Amino acid sequence: MDHATHNRALLSVQNVSLSFGGTTALNDVRFDVRAGEILALIGPNGAGKTSMLNCLNGFYRPDTGRILFDGHDLTRLPRHRIAQLGISRTFQNIALYTGLSTLDNLLAARHIHMRAGLLDCLLYWGRAHREDLVHRQIVEDIIDFLEMEHIRKAIVGALPHGLRKRVELGRALALEPRLLLLDEPMTGMNQEEKEDMARFILDIHERQKMTVLLVEHDMGLVMDIAERVVVLDFGLLIAAGAPDEIRHNPAVINAYLGEVA
Repeated sequence: MDHATHNRALLSVQNVSLSFGGTTALNDVRFDVRAGEILALIGPNGAGKTSMLNCLNGFYRPDTGRILFDGHDLTRLPRHRIAQLGISRTFQNIALYTGLSTLDNLLAARHIHMRAGLLDCLLYWGRAHREDLVHRQIVEDIIDFLEMEHIRKAIVGALPHGLRKRVELGRALALEPRLLLLDEPMTGMNQEEKEDMARFILDIHERQKMTVLLVEHDMGLVMDIAERVVVLDFGLLIAAGAPDEIRHNPAVINAYLGEVA
């Protein structure tokens, strides 16, 4: 990716505010996510990180401000249109079809890319059959990439937490996103599982040139893999910059890093 492309804002959050009753979740937040970067969004509990992600993929509507994704205003778009534009997400609390297999969970995520008509599907002929083969190959490639061959037919609800997190990452990738939103992808994992997840995130970023917005509490990991860091505190953006700048920023140390050091 050339320098100009890497510095282009793929996502632009412009003066976004959000409140619930008398509680302010986000207060005039502004930041960009550059094409092809890993940007980390950090802050203490209640800082507004998940509220921000909920605005980005249409779960919440900001009270004021705009969110632009590659020139499209997301602010009033329905969630399925935002997904079609190329934004997918994993959740802090795993949101999978627990009664289905790993394979079927990933195939279910392919629905926004399905083009065959009802008659094609009923007859399972021609275009529908060819399309099904393409979707299955994409899903099989993701299963191979995330090293999930041994659980491809396993019922997701019976899997341990770390593997369910990996399936959820696979489902987000099955949408073929241009921007991947990761909401605390390593919560509840042991150290080995965290290292595996970090490796997968870096591989996704490097091989597919994918733009990643990461919310994560593990500061060691954030500082290792993020190119830039944005810090929220009580809904306010208090700092943005390279990991080394953030690590030594007095406001960030006071609000967040000091409490977890």
